[in-house]
Amino acid sequence: MNRFLRGISLYLLIAIIAVSIVSSLYPTQERRQEVTYSQFMQWVNENRIAQVTIIGEQLVEGQLRDGTLFRTYIPAGTINLGNMLIERGVQVSAQQEPQPPFWMSLLPHLLTIGIFIVLWLFILNQMQGGSNRAMSFGKSRAKLHTEERTKVRFDDVAGLDEAKEELIEIVEFLKHPKRFAELGAKIPKGVLLVGPPGTGKTLLARAVAGEAGVPFFSISGSDFVEMFVGVGAARVRDLFDTAKKNAPCIVFIDELDAVGRQRGAGLGGGHDEREQTLNQLLVEMDGFEPNTGIIVMAATNRPDVLDPALLRPGRFDRKIVVDRPDVKGREEILKVHARNKPLAKDVDLKVIARRTPGFSGADLESVMNEGAILAARRGKKEITMAELEEAIDRVILGPARKGRVLTPRVKEVYAYHEAGHAIVAHYLPHANPVHKVTIIGRGMAGGYTQFLPREERTYIMTRSELMDELAAALGGRAAEELKFGEISTGAKGDLEEVTRLARKMVMEWGMSERLGPQAFGRPAEENIFLGRDIARDRNYSEEVAAAIDQEVRSIIDQAHQTALQVLKEHWNEVVAVAEALIEKETLTRKEFLEVIGQEETEPEFKEAAVVAQPAEAQAAAAAVERPAADAAPGGRPSAGKPSAPSHEELLLDKTPNPKPAVGIE
Repeated sequence: MNRFLRGISLYLLIAIIAVSIVSSLYPTQERRQEVTYSQFMQWVNENRIAQVTIIGEQLVEGQLRDGTLFRTYIPAGTINLGNMLIERGVQVSAQQEPQPPFWMSLLPHLLTIGIFIVLWLFILNQMQGGSNRAMSFGKSRAKLHTEERTKVRFDDVAGLDEAKEELIEIVEFLKHPKRFAELGAKIPKGVLLVGPPGTGKTLLARAVAGEAGVPFFSISGSDFVEMFVGVGAARVRDLFDTAKKNAPCIVFIDELDAVGRQRGAGLGGGHDEREQTLNQLLVEMDGFEPNTGIIVMAATNRPDVLDPALLRPGRFDRKIVVDRPDVKGREEILKVHARNKPLAKDVDLKVIARRTPGFSGADLESVMNEGAILAARRGKKEITMAELEEAIDRVILGPARKGRVLTPRVKEVYAYHEAGHAIVAHYLPHANPVHKVTIIGRGMAGGYTQFLPREERTYIMTRSELMDELAAALGGRAAEELKFGEISTGAKGDLEEVTRLARKMVMEWGMSERLGPQAFGRPAEENIFLGRDIARDRNYSEEVAAAIDQEVRSIIDQAHQTALQVLKEHWNEVVAVAEALIEKETLTRKEFLEVIGQEETEPEFKEAAVVAQPAEAQAAAAAVERPAADAAPGGRPSAGKPSAPSHEELLLDKTPNPKPAVGIE
């Protein structure tokens, strides 16, 4: 700010000097009364004028006998004015009209050009961060954070106990290096935070900045590369030069994949500025010159595209996976975000945590914030459970469309569709219990069925569980067939999700009885710029491809028959639920059980603490519990892609967060 004020003051001083010079070139003139030519002639006839000066051909300046100064202009072509005034005893003098010097005619143009030059220098100076050098593009843009400026501490980070433990150890390395040096331990050179978006990677880095007690430099990966060649490498060198002067210190690079993408796939065949920047980063992290006392932290949600040389020990010694929290972690996160919010007595954060499997820390923060907004909108002094329940629905599918008017026919189709989902899921042993059924539109969905899992399937799913989920997804379409004798476009989202999940069962999880335990197709490792799905390597024949299609069709047909069988056996319950939805539009779990004549049984919620998880299990869990914003009428929301990356310990789900809901548009 002081640098900005100094720059403004300099340009203001230059402007004042320029105005002063121009003003000094024009002499100050006495104040004279402007009069008309008629008034002037009247004064002449009245003999009131003492003296006049005729300047040029038309300007006349003079003085009355009482001392009044005046000025007038005579009409063009007036002759003998001087003789007439002399005859009347007026003292007359004449002057030529003053001509400005030649350079004065150029002054306006010079001033205009000067103003543009000063303005351009000012803008360039601000773009360069106030640097006095005209071309200081190679200056690092890293920001220095101190404990006083950073208010985030490890106590403000919840649900990430393992990641916090690793980072607390890094802070202890910096605060008490002798304790570790006595045992021969070396401080890690780099820490890579890996996890889906919104899980708290940057928040952890801010907590480290607040706890470390050493200089903390932060920069984004996109801040290195600019329009000029060589700028990225120069900024990397400047960053580490500054860090060496402030060692011990921490350097944090956010969104590392912007600069650390795998080399060897540059398009265009020319000079790759990004690769040069990456090469310089590799040298600075572990080259010939040691960087004692400098710890490099980085965060990314795309570890699969990073260069292998960047991930090896000696550069990033520790890779910390920051995953979505479990039910206990979600409860702790909710408590953190509820600190400054007045909660009503009926609010149970444990229930909210159970209702939000797959939510990231950012999602949970949004839930609490939406609840506070709803409470304020309704004029309440406290946030009740009703606001938080609705906030969850808003985060999953968007705001309710209560103003939409449904025709009786469409309302009946929606009701039977959602009733089909609910009944099939309720009576299948491996499906999740129904939490809420509604035909009120929300976001892009026209209605939805929401489930509350018995346990979070974050690590393993069996074939039976997947088949029940497929059957529940097809329950809406099956109910339409049985009720109306035909199908509608409402099952579009259902069919997309079912087809995707069935194909994964065959191609990735080896759940086909005919093809056996095989995985078909693998991502091409080289074409990283084409995307993992486009660049998928097909390692099977046309005959096997046809067999895969047949197996996918067989699995879907089997799930469809299961849904039809369940609905036929419990058709009375389907009709009862549909009629209740037509009347009330929304049924809670308790109301749903009352309609089908069963008692309320609170499902058991279990949380499995698993340290390491297979990639296939993560993908399977995500495939079932993932929501869809693009669900078609009567469909279960599309779950998105549950594919897991190929790196073993850096496996991430890069698709939308899984949330337990199905819906119709």
